[in-house]
Amino acid sequence: MQEAMQKFGRFLSAMVMPNIGAFIAWGFITALFIPAGWIPNEGLAELVGPMAKWLLPLLIGFTGGEVVNGHRGGVVGAIATAGIIVGTDIPMFMGAMIMGPIGGVAIKKFDEAAQDSIPGGFEMLVNNFSAGIIGGVLACAAYSFVGPIVSSITDGLASAVGAIVSAGLLPLVSILVEPAKILFLNNAINHGVFTPLGMQQAQEVGKSVFFMIESNPGPGLGVLLAYSLFGVGNAKGSAPGAVIIHFFGGIHEIYFPYVLMKPTLILAVMAGGITGVFTLTLLNGGLVAPAAPGSFIAIMAMTAPGAYISNVAAVAAAAAVSFAISSIFIKATAAADAEKEDALEAAQANMKSMKAASKGQAVEGEKQVAGKDIKFIVYACDAGMGSSALGAAALRKKLHKDGYKNITVKNFAIGNIPKDAQIVVSHEKLAERARADSPQAEHIWVKDFTNNNVYDVISERLKGGGVSAPADSGGEEEQTQSLKEGVLLKDNVKVGLKSVSKEEAIKAAGELLFKSGYVEKEYIDGMLARERDISTYIGQGIAIPHGENAVKKHVIKTGLVVMQYPQGVKFSDENIAHLIVGIAGKGDDHLAIIANLATITMEYSEEDLHKAYTTKDPQVLFDMFTKG
Repeated sequence: MQEAMQKFGRFLSAMVMPNIGAFIAWGFITALFIPAGWIPNEGLAELVGPMAKWLLPLLIGFTGGEVVNGHRGGVVGAIATAGIIVGTDIPMFMGAMIMGPIGGVAIKKFDEAAQDSIPGGFEMLVNNFSAGIIGGVLACAAYSFVGPIVSSITDGLASAVGAIVSAGLLPLVSILVEPAKILFLNNAINHGVFTPLGMQQAQEVGKSVFFMIESNPGPGLGVLLAYSLFGVGNAKGSAPGAVIIHFFGGIHEIYFPYVLMKPTLILAVMAGGITGVFTLTLLNGGLVAPAAPGSFIAIMAMTAPGAYISNVAAVAAAAAVSFAISSIFIKATAAADAEKEDALEAAQANMKSMKAASKGQAVEGEKQVAGKDIKFIVYACDAGMGSSALGAAALRKKLHKDGYKNITVKNFAIGNIPKDAQIVVSHEKLAERARADSPQAEHIWVKDFTNNNVYDVISERLKGGGVSAPADSGGEEEQTQSLKEGVLLKDNVKVGLKSVSKEEAIKAAGELLFKSGYVEKEYIDGMLARERDISTYIGQGIAIPHGENAVKKHVIKTGLVVMQYPQGVKFSDENIAHLIVGIAGKGDDHLAIIANLATITMEYSEEDLHKAYTTKDPQVLFDMFTKG
């Protein structure tokens, strides 16, 4: 659940963060030229309303669509957002976060459905008209249905907050805000909820406390100062630098790992937040516009005339309370922390984005196992039964073929990686989770589990470590595995299927697994979700869709289906799959097919593969996948 919320929060933040510059521009114009500003100017103040109502929501809507489907998705997302803006008097940031991605998804689905049906020479015409028509329909729907709903929600939030303010309980909002911003919704809560409410209040009274509920750097500052004075090891050494980045740079995310490393500190930031909001309301503080980013410099720049003392006091009070409580917790566990100085590194691994690798290449992590010491290599994926099993089988075959039979290569789900694993190979999109699950290991990240240079990296390491493959290992040859009866039925080998979208092909494979009694219906959604996260295309015209880890409980028994698409199914602009192998794995029953897949992807000639792609005899494919 937490992981899903983190993904959701990152997606919402991805819509806001690229447009922070626009928020800053709007904030400066507001602070300078409105009647309550530093240099009131009636003409220039006219910029404030249109920028808040139109510019900022449209940018968010465009970015939301672009995240889903590139520039084309951004255009449709912006059109759809325009529909939700019309007819409202409040900034539609929340509406933009809804309609932008919807626009991107709608045009993406159209493109996938129509990509093979557009006559040559008509691509530009179809692309332009489809974007215009779909965008227009969504704009009308947003105006008629979504807009009123979002307006009602916003009005409800405003009323609820108003009731909280009237009851003198606004500081208690921090009990929810502080944990939420750390766990999943930093920036999204601030700009999606508090900024619109703050804009309304600022227009009425010239400033708003809402702009500082989440952006106050005081709670995080207190935690970092406590670590600087009473922490140990890496945490103590890195905290002073984090103080500067957080307090003056406004990057609140930098203190999140320090809290996650010691979860009791969530009480410190909650208490700090409550104190800060209480001080603001008591001393009548507030900002004229959002402080973006949430740095002390930005807060001072956006402070309303006459509110400097109040705002500084709110930051200082929040920091003091957070520091006092954090110090108690940190000093109480100092002795234990001294024994695990690498805790901060593991926590930071959960927060930062890993660096992308060059396509088809392995990327080595910070640690490195000497060649002579390599004994245990793990391939890890989300479910541990499809892509990782294939990658492990391929590497194991190559190592055994060259005589390195004393090296164990196995596949596991992330979350079950053995603690004695020396090298862990995982997809780059899973790097953070894999590294957090096995911090003791060297990590190699790939874009493709089979088409990569992992073997070259390890082979060079073995040679560099003075380890050469014996001329005669003396061990038994790796035995060919065969499938248990019923894992793959001849009736579940389908040939000559008409090309469809990859989603339709994956769903068809899932439906066949379901009808054959291998899985429950929910498993199909897990197959589609897995494909959205990481492609199951493995190369050589083969894809192996299977469920993500969350739906393994819906596997009744191990089963496989093979579906042939002679004209291919487009998994990306470069990858066309002709064979779709749907996998439902329970235990290790399916590993025989994985071993055979490894053989197929590595050793079959183009002629053999072409025959597999075009044969009209299911027996050919059945023999290929069951006998290897």
